Amino acid sequence: MPENPYLPKLSKIIEVKQEADGPRAIKTFRTQFVEDGFTHECGQCAMLSVLGKGECMISISSTPLEKEYLQFSILKMGRVTSAIHDMKPGDLLGLRGPYGNSFPLQQWKGKNLIFIGGGIGLAPIWSVLQTARRTRAQYGDITLLYGARTSADIVYKDELQELKKEMTVHLSVDQEEPGWEEFVGFVPVNLLDKKPSPGNAIAITCGPPIMIKFVIANLEALGFKDEQIYTTVENKMKCGIGKCGRCNIGLHYVCKDGPVYSWAELRRMPQEY
Repeated sequence: MPENPYLPKLSKIIEVKQEADGPRAIKTFRTQFVEDGFTHECGQCAMLSVLGKGECMISISSTPLEKEYLQFSILKMGRVTSAIHDMKPGDLLGLRGPYGNSFPLQQWKGKNLIFIGGGIGLAPIWSVLQTARRTRAQYGDITLLYGARTSADIVYKDELQELKKEMTVHLSVDQEEPGWEEFVGFVPVNLLDKKPSPGNAIAITCGPPIMIKFVIANLEALGFKDEQIYTTVENKMKCGIGKCGRCNIGLHYVCKDGPVYSWAELRRMPQEY
């Protein structure tokens, strides 16, 4: 009898880190499968479930090169994410997946990589950045531009300080605040300020939809072609296997055909996105 595709695998939370507090609280969870689990590729997602609360689709933010755990960075928004935020090390989550396609890292070998993230949008591209970091010799220059509303909303603070020792990292906050010495302004404006070269480069971006819209426009203004720009689509995904139709863009089901798309691909799709 075939395995039930809706049946989650049990995974134990082994570490919880508070990334941001307040009304837009973010926590990072590291989990280990209790028994046999699954492997993933950069850009894929998993459905996380809490007994009695429901399930939600979350990007896997750990690199596939990390075999000891899966990592999820979660913004507290609704019933399920609130329930996950209440969980502690030792608690059990249900995981099913992985779902979706992945970033074409093999095609990017030898190219310069420019990561552009906003808020919790850094999490879906974090696995790609960490994979490129661990296989550094296969790529050219690696640059990260990342911003949040305030410095308190920045995720992976400790990791970002370590990255600064290895690659170019440009941070920003939306408005001036005491003690902030880096860029002040929205991420797309910081992008124009830093002017990364499109020569032999790939740009990977994720964040709020309005940020992605202006990032892509500014990348085009800098000379990036559609085929050089990649993003992830965060449509509502309920089943993960292309059955419910909740995440479709025209004939595309984001949970199966996405969530990773080049801007060239998105341009050919219905403009409902």
